[in-house]
Amino acid sequence: MKRAWWVVITLMFALFGFAFSLTRAQDNGDGGDQQPAAPTPAQQDCDGIYMSYDFESRRKIYPFLKNAEKQAWAFKSTAHIVNTGTYELKAWKIYIGFQHKEILVGATGSVLMNGDDFPADVGNGTYLSGSGQTDLKTSISTAGDYTQIQAKIQFSGTMFGVKPSGVPMPKTIRLVNDGYKCPSPTNRKGSMYVCCVRNPKFKANVTKTKFLPRQKGDLTIAYDVIQAYENNYLAQVTMENCSPLGRLDHWNLTWEWMRGEFIYNMKGAYPHTIDYLNCIYGDAGKYYQQMDFSKVLNCEKKPVIGDLPREKANDTQVGKIPNCCRNGSILPPIMDHSKTKSAFQMQVFKLPPDLNRTALYPPERFKVDGVLNPEYKCGQPIRVDPAQFPDPSGLQATSLAIASWQIVCNITRAKTRKPKCCFRSLLITMSLTKKAIAWASIKHHHVPKPLPCGDHCSVSVNWHLLSDYKDGWTARITLFNWDKANFEDWFTAVQLKKATAGYEKAYSFNGTKIPKLDNIIFLQGLKGLNFLVAQRNGTKPEKDPKVPGKQQSVISFKKKHTPDIEVAKGDGFPTRVFFNGEECSLPTQLPLSHGNCRHVNFVVAIFLSLLSFVM
Repeated sequence: MKRAWWVVITLMFALFGFAFSLTRAQDNGDGGDQQPAAPTPAQQDCDGIYMSYDFESRRKIYPFLKNAEKQAWAFKSTAHIVNTGTYELKAWKIYIGFQHKEILVGATGSVLMNGDDFPADVGNGTYLSGSGQTDLKTSISTAGDYTQIQAKIQFSGTMFGVKPSGVPMPKTIRLVNDGYKCPSPTNRKGSMYVCCVRNPKFKANVTKTKFLPRQKGDLTIAYDVIQAYENNYLAQVTMENCSPLGRLDHWNLTWEWMRGEFIYNMKGAYPHTIDYLNCIYGDAGKYYQQMDFSKVLNCEKKPVIGDLPREKANDTQVGKIPNCCRNGSILPPIMDHSKTKSAFQMQVFKLPPDLNRTALYPPERFKVDGVLNPEYKCGQPIRVDPAQFPDPSGLQATSLAIASWQIVCNITRAKTRKPKCCFRSLLITMSLTKKAIAWASIKHHHVPKPLPCGDHCSVSVNWHLLSDYKDGWTARITLFNWDKANFEDWFTAVQLKKATAGYEKAYSFNGTKIPKLDNIIFLQGLKGLNFLVAQRNGTKPEKDPKVPGKQQSVISFKKKHTPDIEVAKGDGFPTRVFFNGEECSLPTQLPLSHGNCRHVNFVVAIFLSLLSFVM
């Protein structure tokens, strides 16, 4: 009898332990089934996109100052974006109106839309987009799965000038996706929220696929996965110049791997650093223990990629990729449409947990620049329809990429950036900075800082009025290359707001008038004259100054279509000047004349030349 009771008690304990372990298995999984905190009444009443910002904490950090406005504070806050409506939100984008000289150190779950790295100055507000989870599905299509309908951003950073008693909140928060309207947010102490609803008047483009339509920009980057395996994939990266005044020379492209990927090999381009040490001593070395990493091309988190020279285009080892190996040159469509693209392919290895064919993620934070070219700001990758490629067999068929992303880059011009190209209104090929500053001091003129055109500007564009007569006028444009690099297939563009309509011809350049492009005259070298050589030594290097490369042409204008033009009073000078896409710095004062401009400029030029020679 006692033995029977002992058996019963043992069975009861066994059943209890099984039930307890089953409960733990159900409740302590990966967190996907955990119930989120109860939604606020405002979130429950929102039929759209609910967005909130919650300030969490701050602490005083060094240096400790008596001046409260300069005291730094470390802060933490959290933002939530929840799709509480009936439409899926693709590629969410938000604006946080920071206003306390904030410097963001981190923003988990998001990236800065301007492509900047952390730490980033966001004191005037910033735009953010999703990292990893870029789309927010509806509760209807996911059975209320919060992991698919909500994005969470955890901010950490530094702020200034907030008194200990104050609660540092942003000016505003809003969703910036097209088709949504956001009212002013409700601000409670330490919390801010807003419900953004769809605009009934907004007419979205009807798409037949589940991906976003391709966008337009000055430069687009396509990231196409064309082969996929369990632990690696083959990607093709294509840059295309879509701007009539955009250009890249000796381009460098960089991005940031977000999931531990590394480049095994590459065709059509090369990384500037051949490095596999980060793989050996990192997570890749732990997982791929049998791999020979000496054959790996690059393991940097932020690789810098450059183009191959033209002679490698037909190389079976590193070339044979359409639109590759152009020495880093991407021309505008107006010059040569066949040279507007640059492409390369690379084999990318992945790490756990992305070990299946469909676990594909592009890198983020793309940046691209050139030698003397405009500055580009790139957005984040967005998923688009799979790209189409001609079938490699030569048949009249197309093959589709497995997955495609698009990165859009636009030309910007930072106010603090030193100019690489300068414009001068006199034809003098020597250093004049010291003399110009002395002259400005005598005349009591303001000297800007930094100087608009220093002596070491890479390229200077000179514009000299030659003649002004009853029916027309002429000018001479001269390009000087003070750089150590040659410029092949160069172009320059000038904007003359009141004179472009009267453009007649350029005698030594190939000139094209583009009225639709804000009255631009596009100039490039004729065949055989499209090479602007680099600066070289003088005849006697120990005595003579260095000689810049030079190209020049006379340009003629008629007054028939511009009868009221006043050439010598400023209408004959460009209002904007570009060289190879880089906008040149213009002087604040022009050599205006009330008489014959030709004689005035000629006398001034001779005087300054003699003065420079004597000094």
